[in-house]
Amino acid sequence: MNQSNQNTPKPPLTNASEKEPIVVFTGAGVSAESGLLTFRDMGGIWNQYDVTEVASPLAWRRQPELVLQFYNERREKVIAASPNAAHYAIAQLEEKFDVTVITQNVDDLHERAGSSKVLHLHGEIRKVRSSLDSKLVYEWPEAHLVLGQLCEKGRQLRPHIVWFGESVFAMHEAAQLFGQAKKVLVVGSSLVVQPAASLLAYASFEAEKVLINLEHANTQGNYEYLQGSACEQVPTLVERWLI
Repeated sequence: MNQSNQNTPKPPLTNASEKEPIVVFTGAGVSAESGLLTFRDMGGIWNQYDVTEVASPLAWRRQPELVLQFYNERREKVIAASPNAAHYAIAQLEEKFDVTVITQNVDDLHERAGSSKVLHLHGEIRKVRSSLDSKLVYEWPEAHLVLGQLCEKGRQLRPHIVWFGESVFAMHEAAQLFGQAKKVLVVGSSLVVQPAASLLAYASFEAEKVLINLEHANTQGNYEYLQGSACEQVPTLVERWLI
């Protein structure tokens, strides 16, 4: 197993400091167009499972095998999925800007599309960690994780996912990045999941801010609202910003 640093973004490009900093904040709507179910949309994952049985520390203590089965199914689908036009367009922004993607998604489609700095607030499905020491995080290229697969301290490995009742990763860092950004793009998020949704309030009033693919327009904080799918709207906006 290759141990990795928890939620550490990849190093920026050497000339990133000379580029204007921007933040792209993404939610499940971006990956939905790659065939990955959203958690709360009609027909989404939480309509098929009781969240208390598969995504909480209590569930892990009571039924670890069921929890592993649930995330194995999610991991299989992520491995089979491919980045879409929105993922690739977001990565293309690095040609001109110092881009940090802050995502609520647990898949690795941003990375596979070429984004070099990705901050995962809710964890990463293709990583696992020790159930004893949360600092022991490992890359996990395999589709399945099963009982009996242990960390170096002899304890069961668990999905590297933020469960209900656990603290979201890197909120302070994410808030700082929002505050420093000259441009902010929010795409594919319903903005109902807290505390992640509260990050939008940290963006500077002077920054150019755009919301795409939300259920309802949100004009707070001087955000421009664009209605439409991520694959339609993101490439168009990126083309505008790269001019």
